[in-house]
Amino acid sequence: MNPFLIIRCSFILGIITLATACSPGAKEKHAMPAAIPVVVAIAEQKDIPIQIHTIGNVEAYSTVSVKARVEGELLRVYFKEGQEVKKGDLLFLIDSRPFKASLKQFEANLARDTAQMKKAEADVLRYNALLKSGVVSKQEYDQYHTNFEAFRATVKADEAAVVNARLQLGYCNIRSPIDGRIGRLEVNQGNIVKDIDTILVTINQTKPIYVTFSLPEQELSEVRRFPKDEMDSVAGELTFINNEVHESTGTILLKAIFANKDESLWPKQFVNVVLTLTTQPGAVVIPSQAIQIGQEGNYVFVVRPDFTVEFRPVVLGNRFNQETIIAKGLQPGEKVVTDGQFQLVQGSKVEIKNILESLAQSSSGIHNQKVDTYE
Repeated sequence: MNPFLIIRCSFILGIITLATACSPGAKEKHAMPAAIPVVVAIAEQKDIPIQIHTIGNVEAYSTVSVKARVEGELLRVYFKEGQEVKKGDLLFLIDSRPFKASLKQFEANLARDTAQMKKAEADVLRYNALLKSGVVSKQEYDQYHTNFEAFRATVKADEAAVVNARLQLGYCNIRSPIDGRIGRLEVNQGNIVKDIDTILVTINQTKPIYVTFSLPEQELSEVRRFPKDEMDSVAGELTFINNEVHESTGTILLKAIFANKDESLWPKQFVNVVLTLTTQPGAVVIPSQAIQIGQEGNYVFVVRPDFTVEFRPVVLGNRFNQETIIAKGLQPGEKVVTDGQFQLVQGSKVEIKNILESLAQSSSGIHNQKVDTYE
């Protein structure tokens, strides 16, 4: 076999193989990857409230533990547990017969001592005239004058005793000191109650009502920077900021008051608190789900007119509901990817699944846009 022939045939085979690799069919095998389906939302510009979110505890505006001020048998209860009462409503009746008897006794003492005082006063006037005439001595006159002063002091003591007896009698009728809602009855009818000994019932005033909550001390400057008339006063009003920061938690206590006309808030209930400081006009917002976090910070994928995506770093502002303010990095009207980001890199080709829905909502002026996702 001719060795040169073998070499020549090998060279021809190589040329044929190379030509095959460069043929149009090979180009089709290395075509660009298909577009990645994504869901987008349009960056909008609107007024957004600046808010702080935290957890709060509901407290009664006023709480009164009702106690008896006199001792006696509890004859009657005038309310039902859980009932709403007004200031001055009669709650309990304590047996008043012993106190009525005491009042009559003190009134009788007052009448007796008043009569004796008047007689002593007449004696003083009579002996004063006799003293001037020289009929009686100064010592005798002084004795009658002393008796008169003693009876006058006794009458004053009797008057005070009558006033106190009337007070004690009045304490037999226990009335509500505030508007509020009655709690559980602690002492039933027929029991003997002692003064300032047992709580009979507790009343909570819930209209209005307080909500207390704590904020990190870093937020204090923001809370104090905005005046009250710029805060949300429809649901409630901030009324109190504590004068010190809790050293162990680094938080400061605040209190807000709510009208609570429908009694939707109850004492000791835990609630989500949203403190609205002010409103940021013309803020650029996007759905929070569009924001991704990388090694260099927050970013989004922006869809360009040629349906490729751009990796765009952004600076975030406050959040409101499901949206986030973009302080820097986006312009109103730009489209950002909200679903499908994990398959994307800079320059990826995309297919927008909800472009018509997004454009329709944007052109109709709909705010708080909800971007639908599809399976």
